Amino acid sequence: MITEEQALARILENVGSLPARRVPLIDAREQFAAANVLARVALPRFDNSAMDGYAVVAASCADGKPQRLIGEQPAGMDRGLRIKAGEAIRVFTGAPIPAGADAVVMQEDVRAESAEIFVNMKVESGEFIRRRGCDLSEGQKIVEAGTRLRSQTLALLASQGFAEVDVGGEVRAAIVSTGDELVAPGDKLGPGQIFDSNSVLLQGLVGKCGATVGDVRHCPDDAYSIESALREGIDFDVLIILGGVSVGARDLVKPSLNAIGAQTDLWRVAVKPGKPFLFGRAGQCAIFGLPGNPVSAFVTFLLFVRPAILRLMGARDEELPLPRTSAILASEVNNDGDRPHYVRGQLSQGKFSAIGRQESHALYGLSRANALLRVPPGETFPSGDTVPVIPID
Repeated sequence: MITEEQALARILENVGSLPARRVPLIDAREQFAAANVLARVALPRFDNSAMDGYAVVAASCADGKPQRLIGEQPAGMDRGLRIKAGEAIRVFTGAPIPAGADAVVMQEDVRAESAEIFVNMKVESGEFIRRRGCDLSEGQKIVEAGTRLRSQTLALLASQGFAEVDVGGEVRAAIVSTGDELVAPGDKLGPGQIFDSNSVLLQGLVGKCGATVGDVRHCPDDAYSIESALREGIDFDVLIILGGVSVGARDLVKPSLNAIGAQTDLWRVAVKPGKPFLFGRAGQCAIFGLPGNPVSAFVTFLLFVRPAILRLMGARDEELPLPRTSAILASEVNNDGDRPHYVRGQLSQGKFSAIGRQESHALYGLSRANALLRVPPGETFPSGDTVPVIPID
């Protein structure tokens, strides 16, 4: 049995980025840039007004001298206007600054009379003017390869005239659940059966990563059915198998993987919940065997499958770990076991509270949790301690 760190390192050593693709800008949200992107246009592109007001020569506005109003420049096409000392031009937010002007006076600070204005305050040169390139200059790197493309990043790319962008490859995943006891939601339960919730859980988690679920199927505890499903599943970039990866007589996943020629790189990780976790490969497909209990499947997906999917999508290393934040512990939490325990809880207003039954089958508690707390083996965190927690929403 190996540690979490060893398991993740081994997985990432065996997973590389898929070939890049070019997509429309709006379809690139939450994808990862496949290459560095340089600015093509300065921001702002030209000197412009930060306010509705009047463009003036600052030095000529002293002592309440009148400024002759000679024109108007709205936002939009530059009219090529020019002023000299003692003159003013009405401007609006975002409008090009007329030649000769070195300041803008807000309209609230001006008294207008006929064709003249009177400034009610001292005017400084450069006031309320956004200078060309003060935010961004041509040739400046604006996106680094492997960076997540958030909505605000896409807005920046749009400001540069990009209609498309190169992103990492599309990750296609197959999900195979196993077990005679499972019944699809909507079907009729027989004695001793339960509804298959893990397939729904994993489809949501895979989609949240930005990958596509291309196939979902369920197999009874039958070697032929499982082997057939796995053989088709390895045509995808990622194959996620739910249940059947332990050592019981009806845990048929490992022998089925052997039968289709897949290589198992690791099995069993020192983590709670989720010890019976499997990773392997078949050609270009990354194979993950997750425990059948829903909390175990959830935790092992976040720890091991999610980083691998992001790596396939072209994410840089800094994007792979789950984010962490600090919180005050609402009540004591202890781990008297020999594996790190990921405690489920609620993070609210800077406080973390363990919630629900901390058992691998306890789906109701998991459904109410929005954060995880990793408690090392043999440790106790007292109430009031500041601890690092992992937001999961």
